[in-house]
Amino acid sequence: MKTVFVLNPRAGKNLHRPKLREQIGQFIRDHNLDATIELTTARGHAIKLARTAAMTGTERVVAVGGDGTMNEVAQGIVGTSTILGLIPCGSGNGLALHLGLPTTIDQAMQLLVNPTAMPIAIDTGVANGHPFFNAMGVGFDAEIGARFNRLTRRGLRAYIRTTLSAITSFVPSEMRVDYDGRQITSTATMIAVCNSDQYGNNAFIAPGARVSDGFLNLTLIPKVNLWQSCVLAARLFLGSIHRHKGVVCAEAETFTIHRDSPGLIHTDGETHLAEATVNVKVQKASLWIWVPQKTGLRLRTPHPVAPDRHER
Repeated sequence: MKTVFVLNPRAGKNLHRPKLREQIGQFIRDHNLDATIELTTARGHAIKLARTAAMTGTERVVAVGGDGTMNEVAQGIVGTSTILGLIPCGSGNGLALHLGLPTTIDQAMQLLVNPTAMPIAIDTGVANGHPFFNAMGVGFDAEIGARFNRLTRRGLRAYIRTTLSAITSFVPSEMRVDYDGRQITSTATMIAVCNSDQYGNNAFIAPGARVSDGFLNLTLIPKVNLWQSCVLAARLFLGSIHRHKGVVCAEAETFTIHRDSPGLIHTDGETHLAEATVNVKVQKASLWIWVPQKTGLRLRTPHPVAPDRHER
């Protein structure tokens, strides 16, 4: 299978892995793969590299980096028959954890040559033209995303510190959500719309969400005080945030979020300025991704590439 590895040398822990490119190169030689390695140099570069690979007949593009790298590589191949592979190297790795992918370099590479692994088609999302593959958000989590992206050191501890520092200064706002002929109005701390069930680090923002069910899952967090926010944080990691008083959960193919003025949104942790109205929709079965057989996700449609070209 013709493969391109798109490596972000500055993603997550990759800054401390100067020999990662050599490690991948040795893996390619050891398994006699028809593969090349491309390094990203700036934001948006991975989109171009992945898109070029797909247009030139590459069957699989492997994102080596964090959620931002995953998002860019997926943007470049979404809607095509090219398969996304993941070697998660970020601070959260939400989509990888949801799919049951290995989160160590060696095991993630071995999955690429595992004869029982397979490509499956998953849903993706779009928010005001910005694609996302794991989760998007409005409000507090977008603010955290902006602050987190300015840090030089990341990880779960940095995320918790950033969150705690923002709690006392963040001001919730009035928001309205329209979906399926229904309406939710709330003074909301944040609204997350998710494809998978978690942000990463096993922080479950949308318990029960699945990437292959044809729907997106919304979680609205109301205005909370400091004590309530601590309880919510605990529930996030216990997978019970949907049981907290005032939290609203919904499932639909499209959501329209109305707020008072333009502001930040995030898509897979990357922040953007967006209009006051945010239109979010699902794109069903629009991305092929390489997963272990044990993932348990249903293969709704066969991949258009013949099985023997998958080295199975």
